[in-house]
Amino acid sequence: MRRFTRLIRELDESNRTLSKVAAMRRYFAEAPAADAAWALWFLVGNRLPSMVRSKTMRVWMADLSGFPDWLIDDCYERVGDLAETAALLLPIRGEGTDEPFAAFVEERVRPLRDWDESVRFQLMRAVWADLDREQAFVVHKFLTGGFRVGVSKALVIRALAETLGVERKVMAHRLAGKWTPDAAFFEALRSGESRGDRHSQPYPFFLASPLEGEPDGLGARADWIAEWKWDGIRAQIVRRGGEVFLWSRGDELVTDGFPEIADTAKALPDGTVLDGEILCWRKGRPLGFQALQTRVNRRKLTAAVLEENPAVFLAYDCIEWKGTDCRREDLEFRRVRLGMALGCLGSADAVRLSPEVDGTDWPALRQRRKESRARGVEGLILKRRGSPYETGRVRGHWWKWKIDPFTADLVMIYAQAGHGRRAGMFTDYTFGARDGDGFVAVAKAYSGLTDTEMREVDRWIKANTLARRGPVRTVPARQVFEVAFEAIAESPRHKSGIAVRFPRILRWRKDKTPGEADSLDSLRALAAPAR
Repeated sequence: MRRFTRLIRELDESNRTLSKVAAMRRYFAEAPAADAAWALWFLVGNRLPSMVRSKTMRVWMADLSGFPDWLIDDCYERVGDLAETAALLLPIRGEGTDEPFAAFVEERVRPLRDWDESVRFQLMRAVWADLDREQAFVVHKFLTGGFRVGVSKALVIRALAETLGVERKVMAHRLAGKWTPDAAFFEALRSGESRGDRHSQPYPFFLASPLEGEPDGLGARADWIAEWKWDGIRAQIVRRGGEVFLWSRGDELVTDGFPEIADTAKALPDGTVLDGEILCWRKGRPLGFQALQTRVNRRKLTAAVLEENPAVFLAYDCIEWKGTDCRREDLEFRRVRLGMALGCLGSADAVRLSPEVDGTDWPALRQRRKESRARGVEGLILKRRGSPYETGRVRGHWWKWKIDPFTADLVMIYAQAGHGRRAGMFTDYTFGARDGDGFVAVAKAYSGLTDTEMREVDRWIKANTLARRGPVRTVPARQVFEVAFEAIAESPRHKSGIAVRFPRILRWRKDKTPGEADSLDSLRALAAPAR
């Protein structure tokens, strides 16, 4: 436990990539295999289910510290992180445990999920008696389901690959899909032995890079394939061992959520892996991401849901064909194999080809790109005809040429303090559109301002707070901001009647008054084409 806690501290305290890689390499080289497997599981982004609610943790803090609720809430607002607040306020006096990390997680943390809150509290008192404050902070992160580390999955793979002397692409493939964090798995990574569940394993996804500017600098138009950039769930169909597996880009197995796709894919030859996009689709066009959300994470798919929002898989690459890894072949070769694979499906249309977009030269393709909003897509994807299927975001082969986002001038009406490094500053804002004589909330955003601007906005919020409701402050509707978002759709779940995707701040419009902000009707008009 000490070694893992030290690793987390080193990663948190460093902002240099080489330092983070060095810290992980030291850990993987020194830790026992079981400990290293669990550390790896957490570092690549996995989390334990939340076992302690925020409210319960606050009650525990009050009971053990003797501090009143208002003081705990005030401390939490100041610190900005519940796990850290608990580590600071609880009467933790232990010297720290030397227990192996794997044993600690498996024998003292995971079993907590099997008990009710009263028993958990007694078990946690025994745990706290052994921990120091740094270890308590890490354990609290596990309990609340909020464990995140400031390293990307790609950086973790790099560190592990360098430690074990394995090519990064190979290591990324070995870590794709679901796996059990135990000593046997880590030893298999070290030795290169294949996994027992290899037949279900997807490949690491190849990601397109944002195209900055115009595509003319990419060379001849004839050297590139253009496709629509679909707004769906990136996924792979894996057909092996007589079974079908549907994996999302986030390494989530989503087969049960899209039975029509899985049933159609059973007709693919064994040893086939297709890359593509899952969308809800009707009458020759996508229904939008809002419709797709009705299919995600549902415990039961009713006949009504399946009928109202039918799903399709638009395939644009074949990365394994009849058991042979095709990723090093060029794109044109893989597209031929893709056509052969889809030809095996007959008239079934739940798995279909993502077509090429014609346009003889760049000006002609630029005109086709203008059709994006009407088609319900985000722009174009440009792929070099000779490109291999890489791992992760490798620049030069695939580019996403997205259309400009929607923008609106909105007014800040609420603010909330940030978390972690932003704790103590009001950096999370709710924006409203004009609606009659007032403003109705339509978007929340926390990114896009410079550090200097955030400090200035923070000072203004603190000096002009009208009311407080928990951590949220109501402010006068005076400050106008230009907010960008990728999509907008009607939504009966929101008071405004609309929902926006990926909102972020473009600039602080000090030159505009609240009366010049966009109205709710103007935003509804933007959503109209998606109806």
